[in-house]
Amino acid sequence: MKMTNRVVEITKGIEKVISSLKMVGTELVPLENALGRILAKDLYAKYPLPNFDNSAMDGYGVSIIDVGKKVKIWKRVLAGDSVGDEVLPMGTCIKIMTGAKVPNGVNSIIPFEDVEESGDDWIQIPNSVKPNNHIRKMGEDISVGEKIVEKGEKLSAYSLGLFASQGISFIEVFRKPRVVVFATGKELKMHFENIEPHQIYNTNSPMILDRSREFGAEISLFRISGDSKVEIKKAIKNSLSYDLIVTSGGVSVGEADFTHESFSEMGMETIFSGVHIKPGKPTTFGKIGDVAVLNLPGNPSAGLINFEIFGRIAISQISGIRAKHIGIVECEILENLKVKSGKNTVVLGYFDGSVFKPLKKRSPGMVKPLHEANGFIILDKSVSEIKSGSFVRFISTKFDWSSEFQKELLTY
Repeated sequence: MKMTNRVVEITKGIEKVISSLKMVGTELVPLENALGRILAKDLYAKYPLPNFDNSAMDGYGVSIIDVGKKVKIWKRVLAGDSVGDEVLPMGTCIKIMTGAKVPNGVNSIIPFEDVEESGDDWIQIPNSVKPNNHIRKMGEDISVGEKIVEKGEKLSAYSLGLFASQGISFIEVFRKPRVVVFATGKELKMHFENIEPHQIYNTNSPMILDRSREFGAEISLFRISGDSKVEIKKAIKNSLSYDLIVTSGGVSVGEADFTHESFSEMGMETIFSGVHIKPGKPTTFGKIGDVAVLNLPGNPSAGLINFEIFGRIAISQISGIRAKHIGIVECEILENLKVKSGKNTVVLGYFDGSVFKPLKKRSPGMVKPLHEANGFIILDKSVSEIKSGSFVRFISTKFDWSSEFQKELLTY
């Protein structure tokens, strides 16, 4: 067993998590089940898009050599009609609908409203008509051999549209990371159980489980009824088939906190044993073989904030996602903020799309601030005061940028 017993800076901790973890294996899934999965290999186009020249408008298909002339309507072409190798006869035009294949000889489309049709199926082509008007050219969107979706991308509805455009029914993706969560402490009861006056409900495990699921993991919960090393080590042994073990509680120096000791006795390599962050300094990260272990503080805000950083990074690295780092939004802070310098300090708050407003109540042991906030900022240990209007770096915990009231959508 290798022990480092190091307290690390936040960015160094992130680097250590990423460098110590491997990606999971791959599997094939139907296109219909691939939303939100991580692509395991690049997608190259087999077919152009569009795969033939087609009309972008309902109108008349004409030859540019007939500009300024009167031509006869030859036929009508609808989307889905086969035109084969037919060539537009000289001195004629066609009626063509949006999406229909453009026949040979047609090299410009005139919208219906720009032409007056005479009753004898003749039209006058305006002198203003230019080549390739309103024609979507074959391959102008996607060319054959072009890389259109990259390995490591999280598949959206729009990226799946690209797979559909190539006639692909099954997609190779990375397997979902398997995350198991358990909390130590005989004082903890689940939400569906009755509690005694000296007991509390387990709030951390449901939050960690659901955030893990939002990060793309498959989740399980192992319950531990007490604070004995025997029970904790049994839970650890039963968790070694997972990719990431997350515990909440038992990482401080309390007399009955056996979690870290139990993991060490099970062969955990401790990669870091604390983080320069407030709240959540006791956060510990390590590995048992290829299984990642994240020990979080038991205080809800402290534990979940550190899970937002290190749990998110661990799941992202294991999942194979390319954009694994935590994104930030630079914005102004709405009011003056004072903190005690000397520690990197997390401040929960709400970003409304324009400014960040810190929460008034944000004690490490509280649960409600996690609900009220939609993210947080981290102040450097040198900072003791931030003035209203200063720019801060906001980290989101809720990826929905919806607003209670509709703001102006247009950019002027």
